[in-house]
Amino acid sequence: MKCGGYLLRSILAGSFLILLTRAEERAEENVDITINVIWKPENCVREVKSGDFVRYHYYGMLTDGTYFDSSYERGSTYDTYVGTGWLILGMDKGLIGMCLNEQRLISVPSELAYGAEGTEDGIPPNATLLFNFLLLDVWNDNDTIQVETTYLPENCDRKIVASDYVRYHYNGTLLNGKKFHSSYDEEETYNTYVGKGWVIKGMDEGLVGACLGERRTIVVPPHLGYGSKGDDKNIPRSATIIFKIEIIDFHNPEDEVTITITKEVPDCKRKLEDTDFIRYHYNGTLADGTVFDTSYQRNRTYDTYIGYKRVIPGMETGLQGACMGEWRTITFPPHLGYGEKGVEGKIPPSAVLTFHVHVIDFHNPKDEVVVDVIELPEECKSDETKKAEVGDYLTFDYEMRLMDGTLLDTSKSSTGDFGKYLGKRQLIPGVDRGLVGMCVGEVRGLIVPPHVGFGEKGRGSIPGSAVLNFTINLHKIEAPLPDGFQLYWVEDPPESEEELFETIDENEDGFLTLSEFTSFVLDQVERGHARLLPGYPREEVIVDLFKHQDKNDDQQLTPEEFTLRKDDPVLGSRADEEL
Repeated sequence: MKCGGYLLRSILAGSFLILLTRAEERAEENVDITINVIWKPENCVREVKSGDFVRYHYYGMLTDGTYFDSSYERGSTYDTYVGTGWLILGMDKGLIGMCLNEQRLISVPSELAYGAEGTEDGIPPNATLLFNFLLLDVWNDNDTIQVETTYLPENCDRKIVASDYVRYHYNGTLLNGKKFHSSYDEEETYNTYVGKGWVIKGMDEGLVGACLGERRTIVVPPHLGYGSKGDDKNIPRSATIIFKIEIIDFHNPEDEVTITITKEVPDCKRKLEDTDFIRYHYNGTLADGTVFDTSYQRNRTYDTYIGYKRVIPGMETGLQGACMGEWRTITFPPHLGYGEKGVEGKIPPSAVLTFHVHVIDFHNPKDEVVVDVIELPEECKSDETKKAEVGDYLTFDYEMRLMDGTLLDTSKSSTGDFGKYLGKRQLIPGVDRGLVGMCVGEVRGLIVPPHVGFGEKGRGSIPGSAVLNFTINLHKIEAPLPDGFQLYWVEDPPESEEELFETIDENEDGFLTLSEFTSFVLDQVERGHARLLPGYPREEVIVDLFKHQDKNDDQQLTPEEFTLRKDDPVLGSRADEEL
C-alpha cells in the first residue's frame, strides 16, 4: 500500500508543479483556489451544491511534493457536508460544481487552508496545499428516491401496492458502479413484503407501482438506505446506493384464484364438480413464463379426483366448473400453491403459479352410460319392430374415440360383418348397456365412463380412466339359438331322418361327405328352414357339426352317425364356447 502511494505521488508531482507555477504567477490580492479537471463524465447527472453531503477519496501534498494525508491509505472515503464549515474553505470551494465520478486537482492557498499557523501534524505555516480527489457520492438530506423504468411490459393489469409480497431480482451498486450484491449471483430472488418495513425504506417506496416483469432503476440516498453506518459489509457508511431490479412476481395474502377461459366449449352439457375424476393436460409456468412442469412431455394426462385434497388448493378451485374440451389458464398465489418452501429444484419459494390446462375428460363414479340417439328410422318407433335384447347377436359398425376426438378404434367397415353377442361379456359393460333397445338402422352415440369401460388401467392405446365416446350403427339383430345348439330348425325337417340321409347322399354310396352335408345345410338356411349359430363363419360351424357326428373320424357319416332332428340338439365345440 505504501509503495502504491509513493508511486502515485511521484506521477502526480509534475501536475503539482504546474499548479504551483500558476499560483506563484497570481497577484497576491487575487487569493483563490486553482482547479485542474483531470477527468469529468460527459453526462453530469448531478453537481455538488452547498449543503450537500459528499463522499470522496483524496491525496494531500505540499507544493514541494511532501505527502501529508490520503484517504486511500486509511481505506475509507472522506465523508462530509459541503459549505457548512466542516472543511477548510478551499476544499469547500473545490467541491462546489463537481460532478459525480469527476476527478480534480486543486491548489489551495494558505489563506483558504490552515493560514499562518499551519497544523501540528505536518502542515507548515503559510503552506499552499495540493489535493487530488475523486468524487464518489453526493446527496442531500432533502433527497428522495429516484425511480427510472427501463422496461415496461405492454400489459400491466396490476401494480404493486403496500402489503403485497414481491419476488424480484436485483443488482446493487454504489454510485461509482461498484457492485455490492446481486441476487442473480446467488441464483435466487429476493422475496419480501412491501410497506411493512421488511426492507430499507427506499426500496419499500421504490417497489410500489411496479408491474409484473417491469425493470426499473432505484437510486436510494443513505437516509432512506443504510444510513451513516452502512451495512458493515459491502455498503460504506452514508452511501447512496442503486438497485437495478426486475419484478418476477408478486401477490397479496388476500389474493384468490384467477381463471381465464382461453377456449370455450359451445355446447357444454356438464361441468366439473366435487367428487368428479378428471383427466387433463397442462403446462405449469412461473409468472415470468418459465416452464417448471408439463404433462405433455410425459405424454400422459394428469388424472385425479376433485374435492378430496389430492391436488393443491389452487388447482382444486381452478378446475371447478370446467367443461370437457375446455382450455383455461389458472393463476394462484403461493398460499394456494406450494407455499413458502416451494418444491426444491422446480418451484421457487413463495412463487405465483400459472397452469395452462386442457380438460380431456371427467366423470363421476356414479355415472351411467349416456345414450344419444343420432339417427332413428321411422319403423323403429313401432312396438312391433325387433329391438336388441340380451342374448341377441348384433352386427354393427362402430368408432371409439376419446372425448377430445382422438380415434382409438373402428370396425373399419360399413359392410355389417362385425358382430357380438349382447349381454354375454363380449363387450365392455357400458356398450352392452348402451346397445339394449336399438333397432336395425339406428345410430347411437354412447358416452362410457371408465368404470363400465376399460377401467383405471385402460388397454393398449386406451388410456387408463378414460371416458370413451362410441358411435354405433346397428345393421342386424339375430335372436340366439337355444343353449348348446349349432343348428336349429325353424320348422320341422321336411322328411324323416332316413329320408333326409338319402336326400343328402347325392351319389347314393351310403355315406355322407362333408361336401354333401355342407350343401344341404346351407340350402336349408337359405330357405329359412334352419339357422346356424350366429357369430361364426357358416362353413366353420358346419365342419364342427360334421365332426361332432363323425364318431370314428373317417371323414364320412353313416346312417347310424347322422342326426339332424329338431328335438335332438346338435352339439359341437363352438356351441360349448363361453360367449
